[in-house]
Amino acid sequence: VVGSAMAQGDYIELHQKRHGKRLDHEERARKKEARSGHKRAEYASKVRGLRAKMYNKKRYAEKAEMKKTIKQHAERLNKHKAQEAPEAKDAVPAYLLDREGMSHAKVLSNSIKQKRKEKAGKWNVPIPKVRPVAEDEVFKVVKSGKRKKKQWKRMVNKVSFVGESFTRKPPKFERFIRPAALRFKKAHVTHPELKATFQLDLIGVKKNPQSPLYTSLGVITKGTIIEVNCSDLGLVTPSGKVVWGKYAQVTNNPENDGCINAVLLV
Repeated sequence: VVGSAMAQGDYIELHQKRHGKRLDHEERARKKEARSGHKRAEYASKVRGLRAKMYNKKRYAEKAEMKKTIKQHAERLNKHKAQEAPEAKDAVPAYLLDREGMSHAKVLSNSIKQKRKEKAGKWNVPIPKVRPVAEDEVFKVVKSGKRKKKQWKRMVNKVSFVGESFTRKPPKFERFIRPAALRFKKAHVTHPELKATFQLDLIGVKKNPQSPLYTSLGVITKGTIIEVNCSDLGLVTPSGKVVWGKYAQVTNNPENDGCINAVLLV
């Protein structure tokens, strides 16, 4: 028999002790946790007024706490190799020869900064401002239907990038037509420090400053941030891993020149 007054949570605990949990309890808990980000984002986009103010304040506090934790972790991992390194006169064993004099914390903080930069979509770019491009310039209205009265289709007039496994939708459902003649797969990318240009494969369009729609369509105009496959260049991270994809900014008008020229963001 249960005591006189018991907190609601205790009833649940007692039931779990007596009868155990559901067989799929862990899986459901994991899935709920995985969904929580989406739920939170949905709530944040819908909430209005005073509730929004309170919610934003709470989220701000949580994020500040998280940043503090990351900083503490970074300090904890700060094993200064440079200080511990043997002096020049000492003999260095073979396994220490290829180690760089860089601290763990610096590498960690750099990688965190890089990830944040990529998330925010902000970089120090060669061309910080670009001329705005009107929609009429990018899209040409394609009339369709038996009497050519319908005007919901658009032909993309600018250079675009579509992935390797891209398949066009049936004409009845294709709103944006990207002509095959204006689809590009390679770009001429200049490395600003090496002062050399390489022809590299495109991986994707990271951000078109004109509009998020152009980004999702893969439209490439002047000032667009593209991702290129630079595995052939042999670039490595401070930890020694090979860099596979890197961002570059388009510096010309590809639809006029017939090629994409870009500068690597290093």
